[in-house]
Amino acid sequence: MNISRREFLQMLAVASASGISLSACDNQSATTPAGGIKPSAKPASPYELAPFGNVSVMHFTDCHAQLTPIYFREPSINLGVGSMRGKPPHLVGEKFLAHYGIQPGSREAHAFTYLNYVEAAKKFGKVGGFAHLSTLVKNTRAQRPGALLLDGGDTWQGSGTAYWTNAQDMVDAQKLLGVDVMTAHWEMTYGADRVSEIIEKDFAGHIDFVAQNVVDNEWNEPVFKPYVIREINGVPTAIIGQAFPYTPIANPRFMVPDWSFGIREDRMQQMVDEARGKGAQVVIVLSHNGMDVDLKMASRVTGIDAIMGGHTHDAIPRPVEVKNARGITLVTNAGSNSKFLGVLDLDVRDGKVRDYRYHLLPVFSNLLDADAEMAAYIDKVRAPYMDRLSEELAVTDELLYRRGNFNGTFDQLICDALIDVQGAQISFSPGFRWGVSVMPGEAITYEHLMTQTAITYPTVTLNNLTGTRIKEILEDVADNLFNQDPYYQQGGDMVRTGGLKYSIDPTAGMGSRISDMEVDGKPVEPNAEYPVAGWASVAQKLDGRPVWDVVAEYLRDQKTIGHIELNEPLIKGAKGNPGYAPTDSL
Repeated sequence: MNISRREFLQMLAVASASGISLSACDNQSATTPAGGIKPSAKPASPYELAPFGNVSVMHFTDCHAQLTPIYFREPSINLGVGSMRGKPPHLVGEKFLAHYGIQPGSREAHAFTYLNYVEAAKKFGKVGGFAHLSTLVKNTRAQRPGALLLDGGDTWQGSGTAYWTNAQDMVDAQKLLGVDVMTAHWEMTYGADRVSEIIEKDFAGHIDFVAQNVVDNEWNEPVFKPYVIREINGVPTAIIGQAFPYTPIANPRFMVPDWSFGIREDRMQQMVDEARGKGAQVVIVLSHNGMDVDLKMASRVTGIDAIMGGHTHDAIPRPVEVKNARGITLVTNAGSNSKFLGVLDLDVRDGKVRDYRYHLLPVFSNLLDADAEMAAYIDKVRAPYMDRLSEELAVTDELLYRRGNFNGTFDQLICDALIDVQGAQISFSPGFRWGVSVMPGEAITYEHLMTQTAITYPTVTLNNLTGTRIKEILEDVADNLFNQDPYYQQGGDMVRTGGLKYSIDPTAGMGSRISDMEVDGKPVEPNAEYPVAGWASVAQKLDGRPVWDVVAEYLRDQKTIGHIELNEPLIKGAKGNPGYAPTDSL
């Protein structure tokens, strides 16, 4: 078969972006790495990566306690504002594929985008699962002796079994998977005592828990190790932890009352310099900042070779190379739900990183055999809960999903349930980015429901709120999401609403983004009160009914879910934004 040069280059681009068969990302250097692993011939398997360099790290993040293979639809709306408009990670659908040179309709296109989701999911199957991830980790380690496995956090929360076992199922799974270093976010919602207990008892001698940006309130002293230095093939490599900076704001402060969080950029610089002073030739930040925050930090803190990030669940096939005063820092983000494994290979010579390769590998469970030991563990830990997890609550006639800046069909279902069961006029549901997808024709099980709701502060509330207060809530969340300074972004998505219509201008300033609020076809009056149902209050510990009970009641009553009316705001100024695909075009 004869192909043109252009066709050949297109093939290279597709392979590079996907990490399949060819090197996923490099800096085009033709130098030969010194020491460590030498490049080999072209791999024969999609998951057999050509070895490169002498320092390798693997990275997964935001698995949200998903031990078994799942369906997970990527977002159709991921807006970037200001300088981030149209730049990674704020690309969706066809714009994403074009940017990374990924072939439409391919397995990689399905992994990284929402396009033709149902048809593609039927064709390519489920993703993730710790037994399949474990096989990939072991295979990659065999190809790269000495490679470290980094866990970016949000590992202990997001499933029924994690909630019912107080995170123990995931802690033991991490140890079995071979995690070397981790940082945190949702882990903190089990409370300071439980976090400390796991670190001191379960992780001792197995996993280093690092977070340079968490200090105690009284003495401003570090709560956790800020970093560790590990030797990889004789090269001292520092892993600095960066926990989610806004944990006591986005989650209940009463769960970690004595700990103070923050970005702490100055301290990060100190830790980088300190690690370098102790002989580290490679410095990697294991971050839960969110990608926009990581990109800004990379431009301001010097001496970091790579930031391997999480929190915003962005799956980015190629690192962003960020210039700063002393060089270039690579910024990566490895998706969510154990759906991807990032592999970073570095060629380190004369104390410096000279070259790199990066692969972000989609974990297709039908392409990777389940690791027998991990599979047996998962079966054992889930066994006591299977009757409850497998309860069929209803059947869905359409795709249920969560991810997207403004709403998802599963979130709409939750909002509808809150209004129906609580007798409210309006409902609010948090803009969480975790939660699996359910295919049309599938039974909605209790397990599916728990992937959407399993948190340690799940109590449903019903309050009378004025129109003014409702607008304040929407404005506050919108600023957390669309502030043009990444350091003021907290990640997540817009609060989901039921019964309330409104318009939003993401590019406007604080207090001016929300307009045209309506309830039952009538304008919202500033001083009028409206009954609003919600859940996941961060203000104080509440007793009451958990949200999964409310939604389960609604589903059992409905029996069949179909023709969901997705309640999205009118988005002003979004037309032409590469991070926007309107719902009616899907």
